[in-house]
Amino acid sequence: MTGRVHLLILALYLASLMEHVSGCRPGFSNKGKYCIDENECNLPSDDYNYDPETLQICGENAACINTEGSFYCQCDLGFRSSSQRINFTADTPEKCIDINECLENLDTCGPNAECHNALGSYSCICNEGFISSTGVEIFIFGQGVTCKDRDECVDDITICGKHTQCVNTPGNYYCVYNPGFGLKSGKAQFTGNGESSEEITDQKATTDQAATTDSEDAQGAKDLCKINKFICGGNGTCHNATNSGHRCACHAGFTNYGDPQGRCTELNCDTFASENHLKMVIPGLQDAVALMRTSCLELSESNTAEQVDGEALLETLLSAIDRLLSGGPLNNNKEVSFLLYLVENALRVIGPLLKHPETRRSKTHTELELLVQRNASSPQGPLTLSSTHAQLDSHWETAAGDTSYPGFVTVSLLSYKGLETSTNHSFSGLKAQEGHSFQINSKVVTATISNKNTTFLKEPVTFTFSHLKESDEGNYTCVYWDAELGEGSWSDRGCFLVQSNATHTVCSCFHLSSFAVLMALYELKDTFQLQLITWVGLSLSLMCLFLCILTFSLIRSIRSTRNTIHLHLCLSLFIANLIFLVGISRTESQAGCAVVAGLLHFFFLAAFCWMCLEGVQLFRMVVLVFNTTFRPLYMMAGGYGVPAVIVIISASANAKGYGTERQ
Repeated sequence: MTGRVHLLILALYLASLMEHVSGCRPGFSNKGKYCIDENECNLPSDDYNYDPETLQICGENAACINTEGSFYCQCDLGFRSSSQRINFTADTPEKCIDINECLENLDTCGPNAECHNALGSYSCICNEGFISSTGVEIFIFGQGVTCKDRDECVDDITICGKHTQCVNTPGNYYCVYNPGFGLKSGKAQFTGNGESSEEITDQKATTDQAATTDSEDAQGAKDLCKINKFICGGNGTCHNATNSGHRCACHAGFTNYGDPQGRCTELNCDTFASENHLKMVIPGLQDAVALMRTSCLELSESNTAEQVDGEALLETLLSAIDRLLSGGPLNNNKEVSFLLYLVENALRVIGPLLKHPETRRSKTHTELELLVQRNASSPQGPLTLSSTHAQLDSHWETAAGDTSYPGFVTVSLLSYKGLETSTNHSFSGLKAQEGHSFQINSKVVTATISNKNTTFLKEPVTFTFSHLKESDEGNYTCVYWDAELGEGSWSDRGCFLVQSNATHTVCSCFHLSSFAVLMALYELKDTFQLQLITWVGLSLSLMCLFLCILTFSLIRSIRSTRNTIHLHLCLSLFIANLIFLVGISRTESQAGCAVVAGLLHFFFLAAFCWMCLEGVQLFRMVVLVFNTTFRPLYMMAGGYGVPAVIVIISASANAKGYGTERQ
């Protein structure tokens, strides 16, 4: 019976121990004393159909959505699950298959347009003889694009040749001769098909030129370069290609990032310092800036664009930032502004060069996620990027912008680990309430999109920041780095607080740059009662110390080494208390305030040193009975020399540490 009781107790103990070790429910993991949700979407497991090629737990063409304690999968836009279910799990044999929009809805593209299905998407192109209402070659439903008739007679007034009139029809045209002229065959109309070799009547006019022109334009109706004159974006030359339809050769200062059919977009290499100005760049970033400029200039030459390696550029940039931040805080706000400016422009150039739709990099001082979408038409729908300390939520329409779609869209989120220490005193662009001060309570992040017009976005982007210090009482402010405020400062213009709790803050901003969250600190105000106690107490202390100084200095009968130490101890305390009483609140002059703080530091240290000498003297009186005197020079060196050395070293190392705006 006793053995069974012991076994029962042992079983209960083991059960309690297991509950303590792993007491979290499935889908949660231990973090100290708490169970936190485990993001299965970022943690591939052997329990699921994990695809190592796509790096997605849900397989190809599917997105993983994490929930509290679990997760589920959804097919990407343009795909549906094989069982027609919207949500499914990774351990099921579900596959996401392409939706053929062209077959499911015959009117997808509207009248006078053809639908072309693609993997996960589709595209519309106007029929021959029609052009899009916005000038774009390829579009999708919902973009407000319609196919209108192309008036060939207006586009080319010589299309029918001499002595003729051009008549436009929906999707086509035809030519008729003026009175007195005509074809020998007797036909009244022609469009350059078969009638071109015939001669006209005895008026001796010729239709050869007209017929030749008709033949060329009959082919030109199928020539994309002629159908859409802005197919290359207006900054490139369109050339016919035998197999691919057309090829764009970009002008100087523009690029299509190696995509022969991509629109040519502006590429301003002046954002990266030239060779003459490299010496002005932060030393740790000179090599990265030089490589970015060289690569940028190569991109502007269409014949070398494909040779630029985006992966190598990204690795060089992140390694340079890592080396720079590993050296400690930056020297000034100007260096911070240059770093953030460089990162924004570099990521905008590197993004279109990356081959994979999603790129993640994590180093000691940086963490990056970058997305690239390449479709025939501008992508739509929500997007999310995340790092350990921040998350960005926006839409692909915002990332693409309202300008002409170049064939790609990029969006990136870079989180810095340690940059907050370099910017923790840069608050000149903010107005703090009286008695309040600011402190950065999140990591600094930089967000970029391929849309260059980010000064004012039609739809705001949302940031979710994790707090560095958890606090329920903080008053949080969403800010961005404004390089135009002096050498750079935090500003809250265009950013608004959505919600906040002890661990996270959600911000909404109508522009893109580098962002962080500030916590307002409430300073304790000195109450009148405390001030009164200080004045009265210090005044009484000064009176008593003054009497002690008179006693030890004027009465010769009590003079000794020990009382000399007492005299200098009283002098140090008297001067320190007097300076504190008179100058502690005199903050009108920053230099004067620093002097007061330095003197207080010196005399209070001197008081401690004289007390130390008093202890040494007592030791000598007990142990060395017949040798209890100190040389005055040694006493002065220990009592005033040691504090002077400490204050000099402290002032040299951190001169700004003496004095604040209040005291």
